Amino acid sequence: MASTLPSGKMKLAVLISGSGSNLQAIIDACAEDSFPAQIEVVISNVAGAYGLTRAKQAGIPAVIIEHKQFPDRPAFEDALQSALDAYDIDLICLAGFMRILTSGFIARWPNKIINTHPALLPKFGGEGMYGKHVHSAVLEANEKESGPTIHYVIPAVDKGEIITQSRVAVEGDDTAETLAKRVLEQEHVLYPKAIKLIAEKMGFKSK
Repeated sequence: MASTLPSGKMKLAVLISGSGSNLQAIIDACAEDSFPAQIEVVISNVAGAYGLTRAKQAGIPAVIIEHKQFPDRPAFEDALQSALDAYDIDLICLAGFMRILTSGFIARWPNKIINTHPALLPKFGGEGMYGKHVHSAVLEANEKESGPTIHYVIPAVDKGEIITQSRVAVEGDDTAETLAKRVLEQEHVLYPKAIKLIAEKMGFKSK
């Protein structure tokens, strides 16, 4: 009987808006022959994002689609879809991508879009909960721990199925900035792990 397993590595598109530190973590993981995924394209909605430089340095195709150049969100997402159509993408990784995707776009990629959130979902998620806002809320709530969550993207913001989480202790003298730094360090470890989990679940193998 012929194998039904996919051949080769899982093909990724990484969407960014900024410095791309999580992108770099994924690039570094994909550089290992034993890692079952590879980045096919990096797409940024911000022309000056440093993540584009990271992609160029790694020899990965990079595309700029500035959302401000489009009259509305659907038009922007049509351009995004056209860019993705040029590659045989298995999974879209949102890595600091500061745009909320519409239900129409998400429906085109069922269970094929993942995101990272800097808190232990379902706590401290939803619209308006990003970056420093999340860490400030964690501290104000006197939480004893926080940490990143990698989850599937559905139309309800931060409500998708949780893939994996990592826990970080909240220290008594933490500020939003110091907590953010430690959570981000764990994100860099966790995101590649999540991608590997998905790839292996889907039957993709390393070289």
